[in-house]
Amino acid sequence: MTPARPVPAASPLSHHSPLAFDDLVGWRKDDHEAALAAFVVTCDIPDGPEWRQMGDAARAQPDPRAFFERFFRPVLIGDGPALFTGYYEPELPGALSRSARFCHPIYARPDDLPETEPWVTRAEIEAGGLLEGRGLEIAWLDDPAEAFFLQVQGSGRIRLPDGTILRVGYDGRNGHPYRSIGQEMIRRGLFTPEEISATAIKDWLRGHPAECRGILQHNPSFVFFRVLTDVPADKGPIGTMGRPVTPGRSVAVDPGFTPLGAPVWIETDGPDPIRRLMIAQDTGSAIKGPQRADIFCGSGDQAGITAGALRDPGRMLVLMPLPVKD
Repeated sequence: MTPARPVPAASPLSHHSPLAFDDLVGWRKDDHEAALAAFVVTCDIPDGPEWRQMGDAARAQPDPRAFFERFFRPVLIGDGPALFTGYYEPELPGALSRSARFCHPIYARPDDLPETEPWVTRAEIEAGGLLEGRGLEIAWLDDPAEAFFLQVQGSGRIRLPDGTILRVGYDGRNGHPYRSIGQEMIRRGLFTPEEISATAIKDWLRGHPAECRGILQHNPSFVFFRVLTDVPADKGPIGTMGRPVTPGRSVAVDPGFTPLGAPVWIETDGPDPIRRLMIAQDTGSAIKGPQRADIFCGSGDQAGITAGALRDPGRMLVLMPLPVKD
């Protein structure tokens, strides 16, 4: 969802509650081997002697559950309500040149995009002229709602007319804060909180083309992309740590509270409860707070349906590394 960068340490909080593994609901029933496989993808990135020690141990094909219980301790960070949502890698029809059908561009990062300060807003970009004629168009899509949600997801697969797939990933944004168009549509009385979902939003936008742009421009944040040529087709998109994320095992977190690369135990309380060990390998502009996570649900339409319906309470525990013993 965001580009690779040095892995920050989580900020200390006043509320840390260490627990035992037996306190985790469903811990013994999880597929710890699947969690370990996801952990190994990024275990060499976090710095520190405890991370190096456990990285070596993880790659030695240990007993998966015993490995996590030996090197970590579950900690509940923060005391606020939890919120779990989902994200996915969409697959969308598109083209490399503009046509009557494909007329909504996705852009590469401009050279003059500031690194540390806000740039122009979505509305100013979409007013026309600012990015045109600079060769920044990576591809063209046929649906403004899908182009918008591609930016929200941060990565995607574009199916070209000849059947080939172009994969794109996040390469920066304009520096403005993310604002939820779903919450704005609720505020306007277009949906109730119980009705809102990504699918419902897209359907409404397609049915109200005259109002679509104004709704989308409520979110001033605008995302730029790059073409991904080095990611195998069977792997997920590239996360913040610069490695592919794993469906159902990778989550986006707020790195101010949860260290990137750390295992996290998820307990959701929605219609389909989740009790699963995942790995914090991604971030997102809307993912803020110690009890906030976005679960990567996979690629394609079915993953999109799953991700769009996920908005559950629960709790998240971070598996913090134990100190290295002399």
